[in-house]
Amino acid sequence: MALFVGCYRIIADFRQDLAGISAHAYQTQRQEEINRLDNEDGRIRRTGTMWTASAHIITAAIGFSVLSLVWDIAQLGWIGGPIVVILLSMVILYTSFLLVNCCGTGDAITGRRNYTYSDAIHSNLAAVMSFIYSFIGLALSIIQVVGNGRFKGSLTGISIGSITQTQKIWRILRSFKDIAFAYSHPIILVEIQATINALPLSEAKVMKKATFFSVAVITFFYIVCGCMGYAAFGDSMPGNLLAGFGFYNPYWLLDIANAAIVIHLIGAYQVFCHQLFAFIEKWVNGAWPNSTFISTEIRIPLSSTMSLKLSLFRLVWRSAFVVATTVISLFLPYSSEVIALPGALGIWLFTVNLPIEMYIAKKKVPKWSLRWACLQMLCLACRVISLASFVGSIAHVVSDLKVYRSFKSESGS
Repeated sequence: MALFVGCYRIIADFRQDLAGISAHAYQTQRQEEINRLDNEDGRIRRTGTMWTASAHIITAAIGFSVLSLVWDIAQLGWIGGPIVVILLSMVILYTSFLLVNCCGTGDAITGRRNYTYSDAIHSNLAAVMSFIYSFIGLALSIIQVVGNGRFKGSLTGISIGSITQTQKIWRILRSFKDIAFAYSHPIILVEIQATINALPLSEAKVMKKATFFSVAVITFFYIVCGCMGYAAFGDSMPGNLLAGFGFYNPYWLLDIANAAIVIHLIGAYQVFCHQLFAFIEKWVNGAWPNSTFISTEIRIPLSSTMSLKLSLFRLVWRSAFVVATTVISLFLPYSSEVIALPGALGIWLFTVNLPIEMYIAKKKVPKWSLRWACLQMLCLACRVISLASFVGSIAHVVSDLKVYRSFKSESGS
């Protein structure tokens, strides 16, 4: 009996010690998890700085559109090109500051932080690819200028005669749109700001410094790439910088640049379509919540610990969307036109109008006050330019369609 009682006590003590160890291990694991989380909102602790934010902004902004900036500089000339780039960069910088001030809800210290402008996720691989083909184009332009022995181009851009005065106006309007579209970073500013490790009051200041530094670097890079390309080709500049080196030797260098473009566009397609996918799927789930086809997910085991969820609805509709957009893009005249029409209206909406309206709503700017009037005039001016650019883009597409056949280009931009 005594032996039984002794064994029982030993087992009880062992179970108690084991429970204590488990509880301690759980508390340790929980404390480590808490340490990884942000103190104010329970999310993963932020480690971003001004430099990491600047790097994100620069790599996100410098994309495929940089290749068409040379064509835009050719329309505006040596004087108008850099001036328009600088003016539009100042407008985007100002509206970016307004957006930075709207990254929290309520009080600046205790208010809830807004973490996303959209559901898009930035692709680092795509960012690296954008730098590769941009620097290749810049290097080839410098080599071309050295080979020419002079700077081509004129102070006012393409002269009347090679094109009509109406075409000159349409091209200038489209150039405004292209240059503004090259500053596409405001759409991800909120996501970038959510990574900064700073107090709410200094968070906006850090982000403003990062934005100012980034826009300055981007503007300098755009002016250098655009002007060097214009100096290399002058008024005969094609719509795509790399297209001007179609017969350049060594060909492998152009192959690397074109491969980088393909990789970049694959990543960019996933990034910018993700928010559309999420919006449509959320709407469909709300409209038909009892549909088996929409709500059913098939679990596909990949290993003993990993599995993949496959939604038949997402598989069908996303595949159909990709096929449809691919077929449509094949019938568009040139690569620059692919981004021209939606970009003309999207620029004003996402980079100017929404930041201004958000700032007015959050800061409760009095209606008809001087600040309110100035913000509305800025918004109206950008809206007029956006609509005019949209018309110019349509006119450019119509002009190209006269000498274009599907899957075979007969004329450049």
